[in-house]
Amino acid sequence: MMLSESHQKVTTAHLERDAYLYVRQSTLRQVFENTESTTRQYALSERAVALGWPVERVHVIDTDLGRSGATADREGFQRLVTEVGLGRAGIVLGLEVSRLARNSADWHRLLELCALSDTLILDEDGLYDPAHFNDRLLLGLKGTMSEAELHVLRARLRGGILSKAKRGELRGPLPIGFVYGPDEAVALDPDAQVQQAIQLFFTTYRRTGSMLATVKEFRTQDIAFPRRVKRGPHTGDLAWGELMHSRARQIIHNPRYAGAFFFGRTRTRTGPDGQKRVSRQPRDQWILLPGIHAGYITWDEYEENLRRLQANAQARGSDRRRSPPREGPALLQGLAICGHCGERMTVRYHSYHGTPVPDYWCGRARINSGLPGICQTIHGGSLDAAVGEVLVEAMTPLALDVALTVQQELTVRAADADRLRRQQVERARYEADVAQRRFLRVDPDNRLVADTLEAAWNDRLRALAAAQDTYAHACEADARVVNDDQRAEILALATDFPRLWHDPATSVREKKRMMRLLIADVTLRKGETLHADIRFTGGATRSLDIPLPKSCIELRTTDAVIVREIDELLDTYTDAEIADVLNERGVRTATMQPFTRVSVIHLRLRYGLKHRRTRLLEAGLLTPMALAARYGVQLSTVHLWRRRGLLRAHPVTDKGEYLYEIPPENLPAKFAHKGQYEPPSPTSTPASHGGAV
Repeated sequence: MMLSESHQKVTTAHLERDAYLYVRQSTLRQVFENTESTTRQYALSERAVALGWPVERVHVIDTDLGRSGATADREGFQRLVTEVGLGRAGIVLGLEVSRLARNSADWHRLLELCALSDTLILDEDGLYDPAHFNDRLLLGLKGTMSEAELHVLRARLRGGILSKAKRGELRGPLPIGFVYGPDEAVALDPDAQVQQAIQLFFTTYRRTGSMLATVKEFRTQDIAFPRRVKRGPHTGDLAWGELMHSRARQIIHNPRYAGAFFFGRTRTRTGPDGQKRVSRQPRDQWILLPGIHAGYITWDEYEENLRRLQANAQARGSDRRRSPPREGPALLQGLAICGHCGERMTVRYHSYHGTPVPDYWCGRARINSGLPGICQTIHGGSLDAAVGEVLVEAMTPLALDVALTVQQELTVRAADADRLRRQQVERARYEADVAQRRFLRVDPDNRLVADTLEAAWNDRLRALAAAQDTYAHACEADARVVNDDQRAEILALATDFPRLWHDPATSVREKKRMMRLLIADVTLRKGETLHADIRFTGGATRSLDIPLPKSCIELRTTDAVIVREIDELLDTYTDAEIADVLNERGVRTATMQPFTRVSVIHLRLRYGLKHRRTRLLEAGLLTPMALAARYGVQLSTVHLWRRRGLLRAHPVTDKGEYLYEIPPENLPAKFAHKGQYEPPSPTSTPASHGGAV
């Protein structure tokens, strides 16, 4: 009876188009283990033949084997929808609705396309025409039940996972440094080199306070870092290489290294476009169980590492915190606090004769309120020097302890690095020995295998040689760092901390570290002077008033005392004579250069000083032409009188220009040049050079 009803729904129009059998299994494991379901799905092609479709026109779509039906991101399903939409499909076959789609959106979309294109749907229960209301209603209910079934399966699976996670028994991939023991418990990696590399990583980060500095030190010391191969034929094997910044970040963020179990740190959602998006969840939504297994650090240190990492990343903005020592000569980087708004100040640099000079800058007022301008900008050169001197003064009683601590730290650091490098050499030697034994055990007649093993042996030998060279160079460098001479030098410097602070061998980074150990912060407020409130780590305070450095304009501005002195000298001397007088007195320009005639002229014009000509004319002196007209003589006669000393002449410029005092009225103008007239003794003396300011 059912077969008869099915034949009634199949029309000639349906048979003119092809039949499409859709085959799917959710996982590859089901494909290999649940073969009965796969066989039943392929057997549906016989139902299509029984309904009238030729075997050659029954197309099987099985490219989605091992793909979940929860999403439409399936190549086979997309092909099926395309064929239905183009009107090429007369019937669609599937073992059950769940084989086609597990969500209502995809299922109802397929139903709508089948109804519009007059395509039939067949499953194990019967034949349906989506264009008919009753059949479509039944298919819709089947799709809803299929989706509900998927929800129940997911809920059960999720519940089981959460139950195991809450007990800390959920097994998952472990980070480097951990392995599963015989009892399925998490334990430290039995490889001693792996353990020491990870311990050195946390020790270095604890000392430097910077993830980037930790990575740099590993690379500078040529210390390899372990990892597990995730793909390829050597999946799970231990590999050694350079420590990458991304791996360092993963290690710091992973609670496993503090002996804690965690689950639910990320959440995966499917977007409207069908793409999966991973988002990080807040910690209060994790399943976090500290103290589940052994770790490399304590939980408190793990929390402190995260806080330090967050502080380093918040070097800008309203959440800016004190940061670790970084490159650059700014000693108060991360310690300077604006006295106006209370925020930590940013460091900027400008170049002065090729040398970077720090400036402490705060624009919090502009950022918060949108007002123009900034809180304050402070020149860091004199500030750093003043705070450094305060630190030297405060540290003098503790100099010995500081020096001994530095010495001990250098020794321990070098010993740890040397131990890891020595283990790298031992591992390389062991791998070379293994490769040699494998080569020696192979049958010489089997040339293909022998050549491969010989090449592998040679590679291991080259790796051993490289490890030995690296170790030798590192030993030489360590010897330069912690040799006996340097130990003695450190101990000698211990009693003289100012020398240690000002020693050129002491890097800026080390000075920053010293300053951060002893100084909590420095509050700066600029007024007529720069006021600095220094707060030491122990709670003690110290205040400084530092003169503000001169600006570029101020540095090029001549002192008022010098300007007044030039003004007084203009009554007696010319510009060139004034320059000679100032140079002999040791006076210099604003740019610390000797005075010249041009520089004197520049200052005279800049400050509006009266020219010497104007001063002499106002005193009643006459020009040569005026004097010649007064006595009715030629201009040459006036010059002759000056050369014969008959007239008292005063130099005006350095080019031979003179002004003359008015001679007595009884001057015998016609015969004065013959020496019959002697003028009175001069009241002014020629320019005398010498003297001191």
